[in-house]
Amino acid sequence: MPTHFSGSDREVLALNTYIKLTRATESFLTRLYPGGRYHGLTASQFGTLEVLYHLGPLCQGEIGAKLLKSPGNMTLVIDNLEKRSLVRRQRDNDDRRQITVHLTAEGQALMAVVFPQHVADLVAMFSVLTPEEQAVLGDLMKKLGQACESPAAAPQDAPG
Repeated sequence: MPTHFSGSDREVLALNTYIKLTRATESFLTRLYPGGRYHGLTASQFGTLEVLYHLGPLCQGEIGAKLLKSPGNMTLVIDNLEKRSLVRRQRDNDDRRQITVHLTAEGQALMAVVFPQHVADLVAMFSVLTPEEQAVLGDLMKKLGQACESPAAAPQDAPG
């Protein structure tokens, strides 16, 4: 669904690209995380478990930074994972403000089952693209993501 905005060619192209990006992302995630597919985990919960599964214990802020989630959101996600006994929090003895999140044995066992299915799902979903197209898409998304992290990429305040 292209934009109905009638601006400059550059504006229309940017809007159409944004529409395609957001629609593809939403469609992809909706199909990747249908209800119950990964034992009832939300995308944020799964992402948190995956980070801990591959990187080991991390402080809550580090997990949030890797997943691009707010501190408040991470607190809720980790609270819910803790209720399911999939993670545990541990305060640092020297700096009580530091809280490290650890994957529990139950979390480790769940990820050992769920992660291979996740990889298989990704392979299947990306199979619509050739390996070369996947590499190009990955490079383009990395370039866009890095540019978005630059202060120069921040939207300008609206006039007036």
